[in-house]
Amino acid sequence: MNRREALSRVAWIMGGTIIGTNLFLEGCSRKAITGVDGLFEESSIDFLGNIAETILPKTATPGAKEAGVGSFIPVMIRDCYTPEDQKVFLDGLVKLDNAAKDKYSKVFQDLTAEQRTELITTIDKEAKEYQTTKKPEDPNHYFSIVKELTLLGFFTSEVGATKALRYVFIPGKYDGNYPYKKGDKAWALS
Repeated sequence: MNRREALSRVAWIMGGTIIGTNLFLEGCSRKAITGVDGLFEESSIDFLGNIAETILPKTATPGAKEAGVGSFIPVMIRDCYTPEDQKVFLDGLVKLDNAAKDKYSKVFQDLTAEQRTELITTIDKEAKEYQTTKKPEDPNHYFSIVKELTLLGFFTSEVGATKALRYVFIPGKYDGNYPYKKGDKAWALS
């Protein structure tokens, strides 16, 4: 008798008191996602943080790295993206490093801030062009995923919501005709 059969019999003997027996038993044989696990290593988090910081650098407000976007991206990729998109993302990170090596003979992590910005700007243009010409069944460009997650991670973080946006913990009534002055920050509501 194997483990699965034993668990199944125990569940049967207990009169089916284990809710979700199939899911419970499936957990014994389900394989973990292997490619995404490497994103949770400290070096990968730093790498993703540097990419995000290049997209949203620190200015008068904190940057994406300070907001913890490097730690946010792996969780979102693992939990919210399909295996196909995960592969596109992981392959894209390799492409980004290769583009840095081709252009500057260094990996992305070793580039100066100016070189990172120049490289990211080039890749962003490439991604925009790809997104406008792709067919519906084609995958997204990896940099589009990186950029979307950077913006999502930053503006949903405490730092992004309170420092870059005007934050109101408990908003008042809705006023669709609220006066706007040029340069006002957008609102972040809880």
